[in-house]
Amino acid sequence: MADAPALPFDFAGIHLDPGQGLARQLYRALRERILDGRLPGGVRLPASRDLAQRLGVSRNTVMRAFEQLHAEGYVDGRTGDGTYVGGFASAPKAPRPSAARWPSGAGLARAREHARPPLRSGPPRAFRVGVPAFDLFPFDTWSRLQARFWRKPPPEALGYGDPAGDAQLRELIAAYLRTARGLHCDPAQVVITCGAQQAIGLCAQLLLDPGDRVAVENPGYRAAAHAFTLAGARLCGVALDADGLDTAELARLPDCRLVYLTPSHQYPTGVTLSLARRLELLEWAERSDGWILEDDYDGEYRYDGTPLAPLAALDRQGRVLYVGTFCKIAFPALRLGYLVLPAHLAEVFARRRSADMRHSEVGTQAVMAAFIAEGHFQRHVRRMRQAARARRDALLRGWPQDIAGCAALPPVAAGLHLCVRVESLARERELIAAAESVGVELNGLSEYWLEDGAPAAECRAGLVLGFAAVPEAAIGEALAALRRAWR
Repeated sequence: MADAPALPFDFAGIHLDPGQGLARQLYRALRERILDGRLPGGVRLPASRDLAQRLGVSRNTVMRAFEQLHAEGYVDGRTGDGTYVGGFASAPKAPRPSAARWPSGAGLARAREHARPPLRSGPPRAFRVGVPAFDLFPFDTWSRLQARFWRKPPPEALGYGDPAGDAQLRELIAAYLRTARGLHCDPAQVVITCGAQQAIGLCAQLLLDPGDRVAVENPGYRAAAHAFTLAGARLCGVALDADGLDTAELARLPDCRLVYLTPSHQYPTGVTLSLARRLELLEWAERSDGWILEDDYDGEYRYDGTPLAPLAALDRQGRVLYVGTFCKIAFPALRLGYLVLPAHLAEVFARRRSADMRHSEVGTQAVMAAFIAEGHFQRHVRRMRQAARARRDALLRGWPQDIAGCAALPPVAAGLHLCVRVESLARERELIAAAESVGVELNGLSEYWLEDGAPAAECRAGLVLGFAAVPEAAIGEALAALRRAWR
């Protein structure tokens, strides 16, 4: 039998760091060359002694690398005849981006077509939208409760949990909603979720068929619209006025299956849904056999009087699904929310959620339950409401006056953001760009509109500002920067 050809080996391409595991580095270098075809199948590797000499390492180092490659099937050792690369096809090279094809499937196509840009990350700054005052969160208390739980967790908490969520947390959520929000519900109606977005996604998956019409506020929360689009729904934007969603326009939509809205503090305009409109919505749901998905993300932040009772508190026909979240009271990274469902839907929602993730992380649920049970949550809600009011006042008090093309700030009775109208899209872009140049974040109202059913382009312009993310001093500094940038 003729010897296999000698290997034209590129020793210069292998650089081993003496400060790290030499055998592991050599194993990885050889494996990479085998997988990308530089060492094709059937080629004989250099003798271990020769390779050790050329690389300046011990023979034992080379032998350990060879042994690992042999154990994983990359090479074969032939007694008295050396070590050979295994006779398998090398891994295919990654296609160039221009040649890559998007896999088939309606769901994948919708995900590609309607992909949403990532949210802003990094430390909060003025005037980031959707961020509460998590600089005020009692992390010392939270860490103490967390340490207490994990110091000796109950055995039943270490296995697979209930997909609907921790039983004690669900009981406490139901009790909180009864006392603080006037929403009477049974703990069995509560399903714990990873924030409001998962709750919205579950509703889209379980209540809608591809092609169903869904009514959304226009302008509105685009991430919710994205969830409905991915489920194959047809979005129908419904206009807003001073009383909230236009129920007359909703009633004219044929075969509408579901309406999604933010009644406590509409996102992004800030209007509150009137009682008359709430009753009309409930009448619409009963008459049309439809669903109402109520997102109460800002419900705790009411600055004049007590927080308004949610729409679900008026529901007597089991037509409202209520979305709540802890992320706007604690901090967004917590990813802890909940759904309050009509009783006959709770079990099927929990089972469907378990198909995506068996259950939420048990420690976070248990710690939040203790946080509520021991009174920390209620105290924190009061503190957050006071801080948000003070930060709102700082923004209203220091806002630059007589900005060309910009309306006056509206009154703000609830929520963590406000919306101010601007005369044109061009002016909106100018103001946002100037603000960004001095490190101030502003969102354009034009980003919240659906293309279908939206008004003329010049009517969509405005600025959306969150006022809770940073303390009053930082708000004052940001306003001073805006005055300089907009002068």
